[in-house]
Amino acid sequence: MPDTGYLIAAVATAVAVTWALRALPFAALAPLRSSPLIAYLNTAMPVGVMVILTAYTLRGFDPRLPQQAWPTGLALALTVALHLWRRNVLLSITAGTTAHVVLAGAVFT
Repeated sequence: MPDTGYLIAAVATAVAVTWALRALPFAALAPLRSSPLIAYLNTAMPVGVMVILTAYTLRGFDPRLPQQAWPTGLALALTVALHLWRRNVLLSITAGTTAHVVLAGAVFT
C-alpha cells in the first residue's frame, strides 16, 4: 500500500491539473473577447465550415451513379433550403449532415 503522503501528493496533483485545464481556456479567452480577429472569425468561420463540409461531401459525387448520387443531392438541397429559409448555420449544417449520413447509410446497407 502506498504511503499516505504519496496518496495526498497524487490527489493534489490531479486536482491541480484538472483545475488548470478547466480554468486555462477562460483565462486565455478573456483578452481575446475584444480582439478584431475574433470578431472576424465569428463572421467568417460558419461560411468556412459550410464550404469544407460541402467539399468533403461532394468529393466522391458522381452523377452517373444515381444510387449513390441521390442521397448527396437530396441532403445538399435540404441544407440549402434550410439555410435560405431559417438563416441558421447550426440548423443547416446539422440537418444536412444528418440527412446525408442517414440517406447514404440507407443506400449502402
